Amino acid sequence: MLEKRYLRSIRLLSECMQLFEKASAKRVRAKGFTESQFDIIATLGNTPGMTCKELGEKTLITKGTLTGVLDRLESKGLIQRERGEDRRQLFIKLTAVGEARFNEAFPEIVSQGRNTFRDYKQEDFEALEAQLLKLKNTLSNDAS
Repeated sequence: MLEKRYLRSIRLLSECMQLFEKASAKRVRAKGFTESQFDIIATLGNTPGMTCKELGEKTLITKGTLTGVLDRLESKGLIQRERGEDRRQLFIKLTAVGEARFNEAFPEIVSQGRNTFRDYKQEDFEALEAQLLKLKNTLSNDAS
């Protein structure tokens, strides 16, 4: 019986994540971004910028994909790359156009996402977060 519960729970978790990502991707595409592009814009927004290494650590984008996404954002005039004091470091920041796009898109995308949870009350979020944190800790222990 516990085996069935485990499989059902994992399936539900996976289905929820897939549906959340699908809805999120739809909102992001409506603003003219790919998911990876928006991940970078959202990470750089309201910051003075960061190194390529920091950007890679703070986003969900693999190092191999990051360069291509940065190339496309730069060609759109949304980001600029600068060499730091250490010439080996590349510093990435939003341009004025990129900052304007961030300021227009980010609040709206977050608001639309928040609307998905409009029927959730404080105690619903607390219960959900407690269970997700418990699962994350369990998975972290298994991964180490």
